Amino acid sequence: MNSKKSEIEILEDSGRTEIEIPEETGLTNWLLRLLKGVLIGIGAILPGLSGGVLAVIFGVYDHMMIFLGSITKNFLKRMRYFLPIGIGGILGIILFSVAVAYAFGAYEPIFVCLFLGFVVGTLPSLYKKAGSRGRGCKERLGLLLAMAAIIVIMHLGVLHLPQVQPGLLVWIGAGSLIGLGVIIPGLSTSNFLIYLGLYDVMAHGVKDLELTVIIPIMIGVIITILLLAKATTMLFKHHYSVIHHVIVGLVIGSSIAIVPTIVLPSLLPANLEIMNLSLPVAAGLCAVSFILGAFLSYQFSRVEKAYET
Repeated sequence: MNSKKSEIEILEDSGRTEIEIPEETGLTNWLLRLLKGVLIGIGAILPGLSGGVLAVIFGVYDHMMIFLGSITKNFLKRMRYFLPIGIGGILGIILFSVAVAYAFGAYEPIFVCLFLGFVVGTLPSLYKKAGSRGRGCKERLGLLLAMAAIIVIMHLGVLHLPQVQPGLLVWIGAGSLIGLGVIIPGLSTSNFLIYLGLYDVMAHGVKDLELTVIIPIMIGVIITILLLAKATTMLFKHHYSVIHHVIVGLVIGSSIAIVPTIVLPSLLPANLEIMNLSLPVAAGLCAVSFILGAFLSYQFSRVEKAYET
């Protein structure tokens, strides 16, 4: 067994509750963080998921909140850690926007099931991490309430959100929604953009590099994250275990809610006709995608553990 203590264990021994941002070196670590960023960027705009969920899965969420909550502290050191993640996030958003424009609309359930498998495959490790400092009634209650809340929110979004016309303030609002998806793991803000009739327009705007779409969205994302990251950091500092269980509840709840709100409606006859697939074939492809996603997440976690990113 490795006798080297983790940073969290060292902090616990010293009586501190902060989580330090690691200083990673080497090309392999840099590339792994770049890949994490690409997948987080995809998750930020993939219906049914959120960038926050994948940030949690890849072990960068806590560090990201600390960085954004006190952005001037040790700026250069922290920037070296987050630079490949940021580059990857931008690449992921742009690349997936191209995919959305050409293919995602037709094969939505297959794409979503792939990433759903990716999330579900990591739930055991997330649950274990959440309980690393103990698991009592408060933690379990937080998990259950968060799980129920995100399921209700996603279902209400399907039923009650009206469609809106794109414009400057609307795109800033859309960016704020995406920012919330980064801060609140499990809150799939792309779902709400779909319900509002903005998702396809946004994807095409990003693909075509339309600044009238991209700039206000970026403004909304940045403002929301900077406003809320400090509060999130304080919650982690004073309620580490409870907040981690709340995050696990959000991840589980959003994973459950994806099936009736995204996957099943995408398998209705009209959508099957667009995909040019029968129901058994489409369902089979969804199952294969789900299993593949779970397998990839397991393999990724093994690589991540080997290089301690």
